[in-house]
Amino acid sequence: MDNFLSADAIRTRFSQAMSAMYQQEVPQYGTLMQLVMAVNDRTLESDPALKDRLAAADELNRLNIERHGAIRVGSASELATLRQMFAVMGMYPVGYYDLSQAGVPVHSTAFRPVDDAALRRNPFRVFTSLLRLELIDDVTLREKAAAILASRDIFTPRCRQLLQLHQQQGGFTAEQAAEFVSEALETFRWHAHSSVDSQTYHALNQQHRLIADVVCFPGCHINHLTPRTLDIDRVQQLMPSRGIEPKTLIEGPPRRQVPILLRQTSFRALEEAIIFKEGHQGSHTARFGEIEQRGAALTPEGRALYDRLLQQAGSGQDNQQHQQHLADVFRDFPDDEQTLRQQALAWFHYRLSEKGIATPPARGETLDSLIAEGRIIAEPIIYEDFLPVSAAGIFQSNLGDHAQVRSTGQASRAAFEAALGSAVIDEMTLYAERQQRSLLRCGMMQ
Repeated sequence: MDNFLSADAIRTRFSQAMSAMYQQEVPQYGTLMQLVMAVNDRTLESDPALKDRLAAADELNRLNIERHGAIRVGSASELATLRQMFAVMGMYPVGYYDLSQAGVPVHSTAFRPVDDAALRRNPFRVFTSLLRLELIDDVTLREKAAAILASRDIFTPRCRQLLQLHQQQGGFTAEQAAEFVSEALETFRWHAHSSVDSQTYHALNQQHRLIADVVCFPGCHINHLTPRTLDIDRVQQLMPSRGIEPKTLIEGPPRRQVPILLRQTSFRALEEAIIFKEGHQGSHTARFGEIEQRGAALTPEGRALYDRLLQQAGSGQDNQQHQQHLADVFRDFPDDEQTLRQQALAWFHYRLSEKGIATPPARGETLDSLIAEGRIIAEPIIYEDFLPVSAAGIFQSNLGDHAQVRSTGQASRAAFEAALGSAVIDEMTLYAERQQRSLLRCGMMQ
């Protein structure tokens, strides 16, 4: 139907509504957003070449609207319904992340747009984790948690009706989309009233704080939203001046000339008042604000080198020393675009310059020569996904845990996909296809 709203438009409405709700619920997130925008503006002012490059690559427009959120659910049916909800917004499950290897009892995917145009319009992502009840040691407690989860419905009845309507119609009118956004938002709202008694809460909390966070509330409240910055080190440095206490370490790779993958930091989780089922008051710590700086997506070869160097670097107690140590270890990772491209360590997007449009590539001309002549412009593809070690580090630092759940670290992708009701999309395939499409548009048959 011509009068259906596009999935991109629905996604943008939803992400804006979620951001507004989270600013009301967690005022420090609003302060953090203002700080990030100020740092981004200053960075662009001081680096006109970066500003021109982002504008030419159509990256500038998406910078201030870019967000990712994170949620955690407790059952296969909840995850499967979320897949349907996010599909309405043009968001699909990309990647499988096993966080149990770092002592966090979940496995995850990222719901996000997958095609170039949708990513340019709004690259909203929701990192979605499914609780692994089998990692609860106490059998009785595990069964009790399963029963609690089975008795709740995190979706409003009207939201379920609208999902069914969307499947029947194949889309939403503007009016239906507005109602859907409003109803879907309720799934992610904070509830100060716990759905369990204090004894159950404390027993689950003792197993792992994240288990209590997932099981003990009526919905899967958004636990953080993340704006994108161009200078995460500066944001980390300035956070205390805005009354925000940052986590100790910036997660991910070190600062580089050519940023790679994803760097993340956050402010510490808030202690929020809750009321237990029997009326007793308590507190719960789970929700926080996060910042990210995104760089180039790495090929499988680049990712293998990154993982090896990160493992070699280990962790630290002081951010300044940790970043210096990381930088020393990462000297083995090339830090210029030409080498990254020629050694196939990062994915690139290729486009014809005005010169290239005037004199298109001819048979027999090489990519390197065309780039050297300025007829083809090569730009690193932005990493749109996540890093399991960094995600676990953010979770742990905010939950104050020291790997309370012991795990063999065995991934269970098949079980996750069974719960999801579909396979997850391989992110490397998406990057490879994007690079190949750009080469074909340039007239390069590689």
